[in-house]
This record gives sequence, structure tokens and C-alpha cells, in this order.
Amino acid sequence: MTEILGTQPPPDEWIVYLTGGCALSLVVFRALWLPARNAITIAHEGGHGLVALATGRRLEAIRLHSDTSGLTVSRGRPTGLGVVLTLAVGYPAAPLLGLGGAALLGTHRVTLLLWIATVLLLALLVMVRNAYGILTVVLTSTAFLLVSLLGGPEVQAAFACAAVWFLLLGGVRPAFELQAKRRHGGTPDSDADQLARLTHVPAGVWLFFFHAVAICALIGGGRWLLGF
Repeated sequence: MTEILGTQPPPDEWIVYLTGGCALSLVVFRALWLPARNAITIAHEGGHGLVALATGRRLEAIRLHSDTSGLTVSRGRPTGLGVVLTLAVGYPAAPLLGLGGAALLGTHRVTLLLWIATVLLLALLVMVRNAYGILTVVLTSTAFLLVSLLGGPEVQAAFACAAVWFLLLGGVRPAFELQAKRRHGGTPDSDADQLARLTHVPAGVWLFFFHAVAICALIGGGRWLLGF
């Protein structure tokens, strides 16, 4: 426990820049983004599930699909603050997780970051209800678990840094993708559109909120990672 809660050596500066460049490549290039986006979907649906439980809703199932879409099913009041918060947190979940991870890396708590991620993934696994979703979460949690148990300090720091960069950078792109799809009328039941129907606040305002959270998290997290 002391090792988990204690501090570890921070990654070298060149590792921070290298992992950031690799994460950016995964986000920018479509061929790399399509498989890598599964990790963002895990964070997105996990955010829905966590807030649903926190607001007193009954979480029934989470599904992750091979086209990188996902679905979280919860039961409770069809209107009100609980369902609004549950819908609103999906797109901000990945960048906010990245921001939290950057804060832990900024205080040199690499091992704690890895174990928190592992616990969250294993908790999510309990609620996943389809084979592809189970496979992706098992593979992701196994990677974190193996690095936590077997990786040396340098490996752990590099892996954690890469994961945090990807959450920060990858958390920006989905809101732009949603904006493009809405422009062509292809997402009538997107989070933004559902929120618009529930709150009577235009979907464009919710899209702006998603963009703002992601970009602010990237700026804040990037400053922590780069040591400014």
C-alpha cells in the first residue's frame, strides 16, 4: 500500500514528448484512430455509468461495439438532474480522466494512477453485457494490470504518460465527429440531442460545452505533463 500511495520517479522529458507525439498520431491518422477510439468509448460509457450510479439511477448494462459506438442503459426518472448529468458526462469523461491522470503524474504518483485505472476498468467490466465489450475491457485492464505488477518504474511512467496523453488528445476529437454527423442529420439520439430535448437548451450549446471541457482539460493536463 505504501508503494501505491507513495511517489515514483517522473518520466524523462523526452519520454513525455515522445508519448505525446505517439498519442497525437493515434488521434490524427484515421487508420490508427479507428481501433484506438475503443479506449475513448470505454471512458465515455464508463462516465455515463459512474454518474448514473452516483445520482441514484439503476445501472443495468453497458455495451461497447466494434464500430466504437457504445450504449449505457440505466433506469430511473426520465427527467430531472440525474438523467441530465448522466447524459452530459459522456463526452467530457475521457478528457477529465486524462486531466486527473495528468494531476497524478504531476505529483509523481505513477503507481497510484495505474491502480486507479485498473480498478475502474474492472468495475466497468462487471456491467458490460456484450462479448466485444468484455473483450476490449479485459484487454485494456490486463495491460494496466501487467504494467502495474511487472513493469519497472521507467516502463510504468512511460505507459501512464502515454495513456494520459491519449485520453487528453483523444478526448477532443469525438465532439468534432459528433458535430460533423449532426450537420448531416445523422445523430438524432446523440447525447447532445437528448440533452436538448430534456433541458430545452439547444444541442449546439451542449456541443460547445463538450468542446470547452475537452480543450480546457487538454491545456491543463498538457501543462502538468510538460511541467509548466
